[in-house]
Amino acid sequence: MEAGRHRRWLFSLFVVAASCAIGSMARAQTTDGGDLSFELVDPKVLRVCADPRNMPFSNEKGEGIENKIAELFADKLQKKLDYVFFPQATGFVRMTLGAHRCDVIMGFPQGDDIVQGTNPYYRTTYALVAKSGSGLEDVDTLEDPRLKGKHVGIIAGTPPATNMAIAGLMRDAKPYPLMIDTRYDNSAQAMIDDLTAGKIDAGVLWGPMAGYYAKKAGSLHVTPLVKETTGPKLVYRIGMGVRAADQNWKRQLNKLIQENQGEINKILLDFGVPLLDENDRPLGAETAKTSP
Repeated sequence: MEAGRHRRWLFSLFVVAASCAIGSMARAQTTDGGDLSFELVDPKVLRVCADPRNMPFSNEKGEGIENKIAELFADKLQKKLDYVFFPQATGFVRMTLGAHRCDVIMGFPQGDDIVQGTNPYYRTTYALVAKSGSGLEDVDTLEDPRLKGKHVGIIAGTPPATNMAIAGLMRDAKPYPLMIDTRYDNSAQAMIDDLTAGKIDAGVLWGPMAGYYAKKAGSLHVTPLVKETTGPKLVYRIGMGVRAADQNWKRQLNKLIQENQGEINKILLDFGVPLLDENDRPLGAETAKTSP
């Protein structure tokens, strides 16, 4: 979802207008016999809707998590891989999937009805990033008293900002903007840079971003936040998004996810994504061989 809002900044990205557009389109495609199937723009090509500058998820160079999973699926389907790039902000779904310019969004939070979701292929959470040896590397909840008085970085408007407010951490927090022009800015990278420079004591990021940027920086510890007792949930299941009418396509993707979960998990772990099982226990290389 750091959703573009984020997923670019997860979960604030997709707008009601897009939902209405897709819903209307799906209704328009209904046949007299009630068959909603419209299916793929080009059955010989895997066409992916993606953001051109949204690492670690995707970029135009094909370096992101979702690029790698798309490559895996294209190979399994024996299809050519192609992209339609559009910034994951207002209008993303409407201008890509909804306009039939591509056939799948590779990462989409389960439960968002703007698109039809596939089965989830991973489960993760927001995470706390701290320097190793700082005394905060084992903090696993924003309610921990060790965070009192600390300068904690947070992407403004994301779910854990509410948890931090409830915990009384916002007075000393450093906010980073949610909506940015990714051609020039990167809030997650700025937060990690401030952390390594000692300008903040810790940072809270969406798990895939926390893992990816912490891994790049080195000597940073990522702790999944799975023990919050108040505020919004911080754990989400992520699947893929297709058009509401594309039932056969969804089933085909579900089959691919099921048959290739181990390889998908390896890609996610290689990027540092903190994977969780259904009991919020971390999944490592040895245990991440099954579906979330």
